[in-house]
Amino acid sequence: MQIETTPLPGVIILTPARFGDARGFFSESWNRQRMAEAGIEIDFVQDNHSVSAQKGTVRGLHFQAPPHAQAKLVRCGQGALLDVAVDLRTGSPTYGQWVAEELSAENGRQLLIPEGFAHGFVTLMDKTEIVYKCSEYYAPDCDRAIAFDDPALAIDWGVTRAAAILSDKDAAAPTLADSPSPFRYEVTP
Repeated sequence: MQIETTPLPGVIILTPARFGDARGFFSESWNRQRMAEAGIEIDFVQDNHSVSAQKGTVRGLHFQAPPHAQAKLVRCGQGALLDVAVDLRTGSPTYGQWVAEELSAENGRQLLIPEGFAHGFVTLMDKTEIVYKCSEYYAPDCDRAIAFDDPALAIDWGVTRAAAILSDKDAAAPTLADSPSPFRYEVTP
């Protein structure tokens, strides 16, 4: 497993080794013991699978507020997507900053997004499948969203609001400034 840091501390790119032959490939997408040895200790409790029929589908920016905040490990099963994480931890030196990573079935990359970050993606191909693990169960009362096209965040999605395929929830999401963050940055010794 190749592990790469990003400009946002805690957001990590994981690229599992692939072992292939004429039949295809095998890849271990998560191994708790190996990740713990690398200093990554997360207990995932739920797996989700999402399919977006059309290129330009935007889902997010989503997060769950405490006490049901989620860490996520996101990968692409088919197609390709641009995956985005935004730091929502007030007091963080990287508050409001974002990283984006292309995840595809071909490149096998995964994005690990810790609690305290919003997550979203835009599909780059039709029929894109997103598979992700969560460290906390879905809790509708804690479900939140921020506008994907918040001008203060200035995320380069490669698609405009007019062209994006959005859910009603995502189309009505507030900006970060209009949505006080439930997360606080804590310095670890």
